Amino acid sequence: MGMKEDGPKRPNKRLLYYYGIILLITILLNALVMPALAERSVTEVTYDQFLDMLDEGQVAGVKRDSDKLTFWTKDVQEALNGQLSLKNLNSENLKIYKTGLWPDEDLTSRLEKAGISFSKEIPTQASPLQNFIFNWVLPILMFVVIGQILSKSMAKRMGGMGNAMTFGKSNAKIYAETETGKTFADVAGQEEAKEALKEIVDFLHNPQKYADIGAVLPKGALLVGPPGTGKTLLAKAVAGEAHVPFFSISGSEFVEMFVGMGAAKVRDLFKQANEKAPCIVFIDEIDTIGKKRDGSGFSGNDEREQTLNQLLTEMDGFDGRKGVVILAATNRPESLDKALLRPGRFDRRIPVELPDLKGRVAILKVHAKNVKLGSDIDFDAIGRATSGASGAELANIINEGALRAVRQGRAFVTQADLEESVEVVIAGYQRKDAAVSINEKRIVSYHEVGHALVAACQSNSAPVHKITIIPRTSGALGYTMQVEEGERFLMSREEALNKIATLTGGRAAEEFIFHSITTGAANDIEQATKMARAMVTRYGMSSQFGMVALETVNNQYLGGDTSMVCSPETARLVDEEVVAIVKQQYDKAMQILKDNAAKLNEIAAYLLERETITGEEFMEILNAGKENADSSAEAQKTECVQAADGGIV
Repeated sequence: MGMKEDGPKRPNKRLLYYYGIILLITILLNALVMPALAERSVTEVTYDQFLDMLDEGQVAGVKRDSDKLTFWTKDVQEALNGQLSLKNLNSENLKIYKTGLWPDEDLTSRLEKAGISFSKEIPTQASPLQNFIFNWVLPILMFVVIGQILSKSMAKRMGGMGNAMTFGKSNAKIYAETETGKTFADVAGQEEAKEALKEIVDFLHNPQKYADIGAVLPKGALLVGPPGTGKTLLAKAVAGEAHVPFFSISGSEFVEMFVGMGAAKVRDLFKQANEKAPCIVFIDEIDTIGKKRDGSGFSGNDEREQTLNQLLTEMDGFDGRKGVVILAATNRPESLDKALLRPGRFDRRIPVELPDLKGRVAILKVHAKNVKLGSDIDFDAIGRATSGASGAELANIINEGALRAVRQGRAFVTQADLEESVEVVIAGYQRKDAAVSINEKRIVSYHEVGHALVAACQSNSAPVHKITIIPRTSGALGYTMQVEEGERFLMSREEALNKIATLTGGRAAEEFIFHSITTGAANDIEQATKMARAMVTRYGMSSQFGMVALETVNNQYLGGDTSMVCSPETARLVDEEVVAIVKQQYDKAMQILKDNAAKLNEIAAYLLERETITGEEFMEILNAGKENADSSAEAQKTECVQAADGGIV
């Protein structure tokens, strides 16, 4: 016979201990404390003291029972009648006295003579039920209520850990077959990832087709990519397409204060998944519990390692033929334990990268489905202006455009709204109340025109889209926006050098016009230095070092910070070459500005007046000058020829 897994639950020992303590306290209260308090409220005196007080007229009332006399003073009687002032009340004059009985036949007459009320207590027996309720039920009930209140309060303070009944629960969000509300139609710009996941969906729909050939469903798929690219959305879309239950939990929810609790949550999660198979389990930010284990033998967090070990065991233990698929998402795949990434656990690694131009346009259209749009909307232009944007940022751009349309009092979104929302996401909101002096505006105007002029006078540079000197909430006092005509995936050495020259154009214009420099070029300097260093250390564009990697990229999807992997002497040589590259391009930008000084002054004055100009306006002014110069040069050439002819004659 098999053993029953679920038998009758044993009572919780902690609760039994608690109720036992309550019962003991109630017994002590009824046996010792209550009688002692009752006795302390009555003062015992001798019989002769009673007679003296009676003769002195202090006694106001007497009550007799079987073995004693109880009497009280006139102050007590006046207090009971409300005749005694509150300021006269104290513990000394409000006493009740008792004395033992003594054979005294004249006591009754003496009491009558003194005019004192006296009586004999009629023996009554209290109801047993009443005594039981007041002495036992009510105290126990009071302690139980207080205990429950304190238990709930501790549970809230400890994040739900105060309740012993919740230990080991996974707390995963469970969605029914159709509750995710997402399908592959809601996911745009990730066609490769969708193709890799459609096979899993097909397996869940038609498992027999794969079983006939001997194929086994992949146990897990790891979604890797930058933040905001739609990893969680893809997981929900898989569940929505497969029409199976969807378990969603974050990796941080496994991290607990008590050792062993995270492992218990993992066991509970997989137990629920096996019960509801076929289903999909999604673990977001799995790097929280899946980090590489310490090889030194000394671990800083035993709880995390136990949770990881339990996860590895559970993924090995369940049968893939049941149709339980594990999906996980992370921004840091390089930090995951190798045992977690091997085939049989996470069989597939699916990159969810930043969308290209076609993907960005598709994402914009998906998020704009429920937004009222004007007739002038050009998603291609917005897609070109948002190179490197994630799906979440593109969704935010559409929403910001809709909010701007509402602020402007329109019932639909225009192209201007979307273009402004792109700038809001890139540089922040306009600071319309910023008190920038006219002198600083002139400096900013020349600075931005310097960028644009250097970019326009070089080949292989992105066209200028917009120039503005309106301050933004990001701290920028102005900026120059360049937009590529199409999607670019590669950058040549010449293009990289031109980009550095464009970045230095702002500082060069300040020095050329004002013979002074400001702090406004801080971001330009940072970007130019970063580009020059990457050329030397990562791209192999250095004649001195050639194709040698001198830097490694850390956290590819989270900022891409780098670390040097060379000797200090080599690092010094790298610094010298980086400085030389930036200085060379700075001199190049300065020469371009000197050659076009008249245009620099003209466009800067125009920008100072308008505060914002488009790329078309910029190019019109620049080309008009060139056309006039070409025509005047041709006229001078004709005059010279005519003069020469005359001389010959």
